[in-house]
Amino acid sequence: MKTLLKNGLMLDEQSKKLVKRDILIDGEIIAKIASEIEDEEAMQIEVAEKLITPGFIDLHVHLREPGFEQKETIETGTYAAARGGFTTVACMPNTRPPIDSVPIVEEILEKAEEAGYARVLPIGAITVRQLGQELTDMEALKKAGVVAVSDDGVGVQSSKMMKEAMRKAYALGLPVVAHCEDNSLAKGGCVHDGEFAKRYGLQGIPSEAESIHVARDILLAEDIGVHYHVCHISSEQSVRLVREAKARGQKVTAEVTPHHLLLCDEDIPEPNPMFKMNPPLRSKKDREALIQGLKDGTIDVIATDHAPHTLLEKQQGMERAPFGIVGLETAFPLLYTNLVRTGELTLAELIEKMTRKPAELFGLPYGVLAEGKVADMTVIDLESERPIDPSAFKSKGRNTPFAGTYVYGWPVMTFYKGVKTWDQADIFVTFEE
Repeated sequence: MKTLLKNGLMLDEQSKKLVKRDILIDGEIIAKIASEIEDEEAMQIEVAEKLITPGFIDLHVHLREPGFEQKETIETGTYAAARGGFTTVACMPNTRPPIDSVPIVEEILEKAEEAGYARVLPIGAITVRQLGQELTDMEALKKAGVVAVSDDGVGVQSSKMMKEAMRKAYALGLPVVAHCEDNSLAKGGCVHDGEFAKRYGLQGIPSEAESIHVARDILLAEDIGVHYHVCHISSEQSVRLVREAKARGQKVTAEVTPHHLLLCDEDIPEPNPMFKMNPPLRSKKDREALIQGLKDGTIDVIATDHAPHTLLEKQQGMERAPFGIVGLETAFPLLYTNLVRTGELTLAELIEKMTRKPAELFGLPYGVLAEGKVADMTVIDLESERPIDPSAFKSKGRNTPFAGTYVYGWPVMTFYKGVKTWDQADIFVTFEE
């Protein structure tokens, strides 16, 4: 089956300017890209003045299945991904049971294939049951399909265990994706250890809880040579450490979330659990360091850390509610509106951090629009402004601090392996209801 997208806009690789292009999809592959294409056999879709990008890639999501299907399932999570323009997502292992065995990996891949909304790349656990005591069979996990290892949700507290994990991962060519958190500093905290915590008498989580683990792991990884990737980096100290490691030529990479780029603890209006995430929203100075790190290449990619919870869980108050917010359906509009339209980032920089760079980090053959490549594509309306409406989410999660925020840059169509998995018509039907 052929599909022809007519009169779209693409970013020219050389000039970084928008140019008019038609794109012909033949089966799962991009067959042709040109200023004018005619093909009577193809189903034609008019996308005049809409931006066409490679399908977004998110290296950090929580699909919750198996074990927490009341929060999210592989089907609902990947449908949310499609709505947000994502065609590839890497799911974290802190499920129940964790992704620490071959059958769990196989189950996830099978359910993702059945759903058909987006490509799911499982990330295997570093330790059995994520307890930090015994390494998983990483070789078997890799053969089953994991693309990296992580104990995300908890930091690996033992330096000895982390060093052993890095040695094993290095031998297998697997990245170590680290949730950096020293429990002796972070335990019991619910927000950043800053002015907001003091104002409301809440126990804070200091920046050092993250940066101490970043420093430790960089030193361990330097000795071993493993690809070490920092999850959801949030502090100025951590950015500095990653920058120094890169300057030495070390294979250290990092991701940052939309919420850490756009918010700081000063933006929390009151003890509202929708603003509770881990790592927490840090200071304005930290936020500025994150933006600078993203611009200068210290931070490689943007990842959502999509973390759905039930509303009942999130209504338990700032201290008792679980950490996390959803992000798949709002990432691009929020970043485009608040960073690109304000001049902090260029459109080309934003797209690169959500497509080509994450593909390069994990050695994936995606993230580019080119003839002969897989037809993973996102069509975006850069001009229409609409509010973020959690009731319209395809994710089971409604936990976002951005509800009611007006944003531009909504994905209106998503193509995964040449098949249209999202169409703007679904949005408008929901909004009218």
